[in-house]
Amino acid sequence: MPFASLELAILGGTPAFLEPLHVGRPNLGNREHFLRRMEDMLDRRCFSNNGPFVREFEARIAEFIGVKHCVAMCNATIGLAIAIRAMDLQGEVLLPAYTFVSTAHVLQWQRIKPVFVDLDPVTHNICPKALERAISPRSAAVIGVHVWGRPCDTVNIARIAKSYDIPVLYDAAHAFGCSHQGRMIGTFGSCEVFSFHATKFLNSFEGGAVVTNDERLAERLRYMRNFGFTGYDCVLELGINGKMTEACAAMGVTSLEAINDLIAANRRNYQRYVHHLEQMPGVRLVAYDETERNNFQYIVAELDPEVFPLTRDELVDVLHYENVLARKYFWPGCHRMQPYATEQPDACTLLPQTERVAARVIVFPNGQSVGDEDIDKIAEIIRSATLAALQIKSRIRQLAEQGC
Repeated sequence: MPFASLELAILGGTPAFLEPLHVGRPNLGNREHFLRRMEDMLDRRCFSNNGPFVREFEARIAEFIGVKHCVAMCNATIGLAIAIRAMDLQGEVLLPAYTFVSTAHVLQWQRIKPVFVDLDPVTHNICPKALERAISPRSAAVIGVHVWGRPCDTVNIARIAKSYDIPVLYDAAHAFGCSHQGRMIGTFGSCEVFSFHATKFLNSFEGGAVVTNDERLAERLRYMRNFGFTGYDCVLELGINGKMTEACAAMGVTSLEAINDLIAANRRNYQRYVHHLEQMPGVRLVAYDETERNNFQYIVAELDPEVFPLTRDELVDVLHYENVLARKYFWPGCHRMQPYATEQPDACTLLPQTERVAARVIVFPNGQSVGDEDIDKIAEIIRSATLAALQIKSRIRQLAEQGC
């Protein structure tokens, strides 16, 4: 049957979705199991301070990954900040500009200069060649980011860092449940930091964790997340409050129990998107290595402006009118946000691949709450938009002139 285009909302039609369809609506484990844990927590009246659910969550994560130590945190940003402090980093730290801005902010907050490094245009991760060019005598460490849960080039990053005698740590916010060369992400570098925010594939409402095989580092992390206390009245470290609550840990344990179901749902959705999008001219769907473990959380495409009839931003506008809240991760890049845009005004000229990718990437809804019919409808919207590209461009110009 030939494809019949929709009457798009941006051109006066009715939105395809009555309610907003988000990129990362929270996944849920077994509701009854979670509520039972909440009853246990209330009966015990233990809500924080390294309670039994936090300890269970840490133990299960460490076992799942195959790492010696897991230190649960109130969120991944605080986890990364404490890890940076526990490693006594100073001076400058190299990291990609193509990441969520918190990766840079945790450095800037501690008066450490983020030095942005260009990405590999195929993987969207930090480029080892660009990394080596950017290292200077002031470089104190490297933070790699496993973007979309796809692993960094850990071998070359480790080789480069070792030759300059600087440590490596990883922002693994996207990568829980993923593997690289047969090893689980979480076992690379001095430590790795996971996010269990509500929008992540495995969530603890709000939370994170630092995982490491370094016993001394793990000990410092535990002290520093609890104000530096080593006992009731003894403070050994300069610390802060980075503790995970029992309610968050209970949600984390419940999510972890359902991990195989959550991955299966994401994978089905990914394959459905592949079915629709891989044949569309000008659309390159970011692929996952099926020989490795993946969480399939992020459905990411690059739009080729020389082939696809709309710009990425125009397609985002079309989808938003349909209540499909596609995102422009990680646009415009940390280097174009404040305070970095002011402090490093030439960064954009040094990051050509970051600039190119940031202008092309679009992220589509995924997760437990997204089904086949939703994905089919999103594909219909995109096909219809390609057929009505000239009308859409005219309509967007008209709306801009009207200040809409």
